[in-house]
Amino acid sequence: MKTLQYIVLIALFGLVAWSCDSDNDTSIVGTEVESVESLLTDQETQDLLFLREEEKLARDVYLFAYNQHGLKVFQNIAKSEEQHMDRVLAILTSYGVDDPALAESGAFNNPDLQSLYEQLTAKASLSLVDALEVGAIIEDLDIKDLNAMAVNSAKEDLALLYSNLACGSANHMRSFYGQLVANGADYEPQYISQEELDEILASPQGGCGP
Repeated sequence: MKTLQYIVLIALFGLVAWSCDSDNDTSIVGTEVESVESLLTDQETQDLLFLREEEKLARDVYLFAYNQHGLKVFQNIAKSEEQHMDRVLAILTSYGVDDPALAESGAFNNPDLQSLYEQLTAKASLSLVDALEVGAIIEDLDIKDLNAMAVNSAKEDLALLYSNLACGSANHMRSFYGQLVANGADYEPQYISQEELDEILASPQGGCGP
């Protein structure tokens, strides 16, 4: 009888041990699922890849304009765009996505951005006012794209990135618009609404996060 009780106890102990191991396996599977869910969607990936090169477009065009006209505002904002590029790259790297940006100034993987670079630099070479208008066009486009990208994602890190970059673009727009007015010119938005532009111009320059 004691032998039978001993056998039953052994069996029960083995069943409990197996159950504990099963619980551990379930937690591991749950961790893997959570990790997969944290990856970028295809749309988020496309947006970030485009944004990385779009920020490079801004930097490269502003450096071109600075070399053409020597106005310090182009050089200063080009440095800011370099920081924007770095912020996007940091996000891409954190998700294991390869950097699409080419090292060569004025060269892009995205054919649409390559064509836009050529159009904008051709206009910027015409006159200082044309170059300042190009700056406003770029920031106008950036704000429109960043607003659209923000709608495409619910991730907090991407929302913060888009918000900070849109804040920076608004600052740049104010700078270029002020320079245009100082040179007897004006700017009509091509991508955002006039109401959005008026709201940006009526707001003070501000800090845009880390």
